[in-house]
Amino acid sequence: MTVITVINACPPSDRAALLSIKAALHEPYLGIFNSWTGPDCCHGWYGVSCDPYVHRVADINLRGESEDPIFERAHRTGFMTGSISPAICNLNRLSSLTIADWKGISGEIPKCITSLPYLRTLDLIGNRITGRIPTDIGRLRELTVLNLADNNLTGSIPPSIVYLGRLMHLDLRNNKLSGELPSEMGKLTMMSRALLSGNILGGPVPVSLSNIYRLSDLDLSLNRLSGQIPDMFDKMPVLATLNLDGNMISGQLPRSLLNSGVSICNLSRNALEGRIPDVFGPRSYFMVLDLSHNRFSGPIPKSISSASYIGHLDLSHNQLCGPIPAGAPYDHLEASSFVYNTCLCGKPLSKRC
Repeated sequence: MTVITVINACPPSDRAALLSIKAALHEPYLGIFNSWTGPDCCHGWYGVSCDPYVHRVADINLRGESEDPIFERAHRTGFMTGSISPAICNLNRLSSLTIADWKGISGEIPKCITSLPYLRTLDLIGNRITGRIPTDIGRLRELTVLNLADNNLTGSIPPSIVYLGRLMHLDLRNNKLSGELPSEMGKLTMMSRALLSGNILGGPVPVSLSNIYRLSDLDLSLNRLSGQIPDMFDKMPVLATLNLDGNMISGQLPRSLLNSGVSICNLSRNALEGRIPDVFGPRSYFMVLDLSHNRFSGPIPKSISSASYIGHLDLSHNQLCGPIPAGAPYDHLEASSFVYNTCLCGKPLSKRC
């Protein structure tokens, strides 16, 4: 039995790497690392899983917000300080690394992390990690999930990110990333979610995004993007959510957007201008259409009445003029959807035409 245990145990190099990771982190309340003891890190070490065939560490899953009994007994969420040790890179069979929502982990992402050939998930959301995204992140050709949201990352998005050909989920929200979006982002053809809000990103919305057939959720809000919205939405049949609010985007509203599959669309607080295209039709289905705080002028398009559904519509804070059409969808909207325009009139506004 002793021989079998030794054979099935993790190798000393993996155990040493985990102990270095433990030494660089400080978790004072829950005792997360109390189980990280003994010779066999493949059995009974909290958050550690090994490949059953090669008995190497394959998965580190440490979440600071969890329904695990260790959290319920403590009646609190997790808090951890320290940094992520470069020893993580010695775990060269690692396929999933999640060290998420600990609120206090700082330091930089170890640059050597891009040398892990089997890494599929890198999830470091909800910490205080600083520095840059590793320049050669594109070496992680197996990566499907990259979640670095809610940290303090700076610098630009590395151009090499476009070589993550299997990436499905990209979440870089709420950092301090600057520079422009890589113009060749359209190479990420497997991606279904691209969430980059709450940064300092500038430049245009890349036209190449229209090459991402599977993209269903695009959130570039609360940045400093400029230029025009590409007229590309007839090529994006899966796109359901588009958030571009809180940027410096100018030009006119693309006609293809209003007849696309997008159902949640927030373009508020930009510098969009001209008339709202009068091209709504049966394919127009919006749970949310927010065009407020722009510079749209002219009348409200009459074709909105022919949309199959519009739930929440906000046209306030523009330069629109003329009567608000009667009937659906206007009959269930409040005055706040139309206030602060140049000369709109009719219900639900108090100003008569």
